[in-house]
Amino acid sequence: MSNGESRSAFERDVLAGLSAKPKHLSSKYFYDDEGSRLFQKIMALPEYYLTACETEIFTEQAGEIVSRLLAEGNTIDIVELGAGDGVKTALLLKEVVAKDPSAKYTPIDISEVAMAELVENFRLKLPQLTIEPKVGDYFTILDEVRKSSQRRKAVLFLGSNIGNFDAERTALFFSSLRAVMNEGDLLFIGFDLQKDPRVIHRAYDDAAGVTARFNLNLLERINRELGGNFSIDNFLHYANYRPIEGSARSYLISSTKQKVEVAGREFTFEPWEPIFTEISQKYTLAMIERYAADAGFGIMNNFFDRRCYYCNSLWRPK
Repeated sequence: MSNGESRSAFERDVLAGLSAKPKHLSSKYFYDDEGSRLFQKIMALPEYYLTACETEIFTEQAGEIVSRLLAEGNTIDIVELGAGDGVKTALLLKEVVAKDPSAKYTPIDISEVAMAELVENFRLKLPQLTIEPKVGDYFTILDEVRKSSQRRKAVLFLGSNIGNFDAERTALFFSSLRAVMNEGDLLFIGFDLQKDPRVIHRAYDDAAGVTARFNLNLLERINRELGGNFSIDNFLHYANYRPIEGSARSYLISSTKQKVEVAGREFTFEPWEPIFTEISQKYTLAMIERYAADAGFGIMNNFFDRRCYYCNSLWRPK
């Protein structure tokens, strides 16, 4: 995707979201350079347990996980969707390469910049690993990879990124993945589990205010890239957790009546009017089993951290 195409999609989505009732902005636009930097800080916060839990699983159970990946054959390639910085994945890949030196790693991301940084990091950490990065749409590239090689593949989708999808999009995502996977392939996916609501709430509203800056940066990005004139001081970050739905939700709240211009369009905000920015779904094991079954997968293994806050679930096509 070219910069021009990327910007027009951003502009189109922002204008549509601010025109809607209630207003909303997509969380996928959080991650410009500044947003990515702030998210790295969030992952290091004491309140943000998700990264620590998944890192614990990979650190303490990498051998067992890779043994399960190789259980039905002694070779496998690793394909990762939305690889990010790849720090956690490196813990697994080190074990994979030790047991299968022929293994190939194919990270897929929409960001060329993020991909270039990941490849450079991996060439330093795991110089013996064969890396074939791909930039573009997950499913299109997965289908190309499936057709180009008969080797078994393990598809990774980590960090509970699945939690940013609503139920309908989650079901569609899994069924779309199943359609581009062969019978011997595997899916390894991270799920944040339901737990003490107060623990979840703090993860999205930390005491240092880093998550607030991360969310408000989206308005600053609109100002920078779309000629917006949001006054950041007139908005506040608000997050809550709904235990009946099992979802954390984030909003940007207008603290006053105001008009804002974006890309030549004017939008009116009433006092305390929200912009919905993100859902972070939390799961039960029953929900995970249902999603797997409905999409045509069977669960091979679930791996948990010591507190059972988080689950990495290994699926295979039925």
